[in-house]
Amino acid sequence: MLEGKTVNLRVMEKEDIPLVAEWSNSLDFNGDYEFFPQISRAETEKRLSEPSPFELKVFIVEKKDGSKIGYIVHYNMLHPLGKRLEIGYALVPSERGKGYCTEATHLMLDYLFLGMNVARIQAHTSTRNLAS
Repeated sequence: MLEGKTVNLRVMEKEDIPLVAEWSNSLDFNGDYEFFPQISRAETEKRLSEPSPFELKVFIVEKKDGSKIGYIVHYNMLHPLGKRLEIGYALVPSERGKGYCTEATHLMLDYLFLGMNVARIQAHTSTRNLAS
């Protein structure tokens, strides 16, 4: 577990998959800037349960009281020049704008830069997504 001041990150467990699948299929959770693929809950659960060719690793973002408020992921993007490590994140709407995702991102970046042989990490967002 990666521990911060207001949130902790922990690797997604099998029992978290239904919640992450629910979040992934929620228009409110995905918001205005996130791709919304319209994949069934069963298909989402299947994808999260199987090994990923992108080496996807999902972490649950939890407040100190244990409530699950979102996720942050890291994965390899395939690129002509080689693998590129990328992160992505999302929080439930009611917990946005409170600094939780900023702290989660800092925890993830520290973990990746200090714990793995990584020289570059990237993320992308819509230019309209001012919060991100």
